[in-house]
Amino acid sequence: MNEKIPFARIAALAIMAFFAVAARGDWNARVVVSPTGSHVIGNPAAGTRLTEYVSYTCPHCAEFDRQASDPLRLFYVTPGKLSLEIRNLVRDPVDLTVALLTNCSQPAGFLRLHTIFLRQQPQWIARVQSASPAARARWSSGSALDRRRAIADDLGFYQTMLARGFNRPAVDRCLGDEAMARRLADQTAEAGRLGVPGTPSFLINGELLEGVHEWRGLQEVLKARI
Repeated sequence: MNEKIPFARIAALAIMAFFAVAARGDWNARVVVSPTGSHVIGNPAAGTRLTEYVSYTCPHCAEFDRQASDPLRLFYVTPGKLSLEIRNLVRDPVDLTVALLTNCSQPAGFLRLHTIFLRQQPQWIARVQSASPAARARWSSGSALDRRRAIADDLGFYQTMLARGFNRPAVDRCLGDEAMARRLADQTAEAGRLGVPGTPSFLINGELLEGVHEWRGLQEVLKARI
């Protein structure tokens, strides 16, 4: 005779199954760091791998994030059709400082910081543009850590990080992470070897998309390929 399974157990199993399917259905939750320090979001078995080169001081990158972030993740990354790799092409000391801070969390927290700094870019870029000669002198004198601390202080980056649960010693450790700074320099050098002309730029499965630097053009490529 078959043993009856209590209803409560059936309900519990159903709930567990639902959440397992939900977890598999949103690949945005899977973020890993590559050996070169880039972040890869999504299904590792996806047939399409999109690589984005970003500079945090690039206004076009901030505009791309505002236009593309939601549709790209919702329609392509979430269902597992595409994995997204974000690589840095560092343009200047401010860019490097932000890149070190976006790498300050565990991999799962990277996208939050990445998005926050790009969305807040108009505010802190205005501070860069209006910085006094004395401030700019602090950004280029002293040790590497001293320079990055000065940038973070003057542009409000400490406040941004403290509001997200980081304390000042933790932020300073990230600003002084020379191993990460070298990995970011290596990503930038690799962009040069690949012929990446600027940011944002994109590769699909390792192939550089020439002339594609905004969401409208990238969207057309994705529609044609996926």
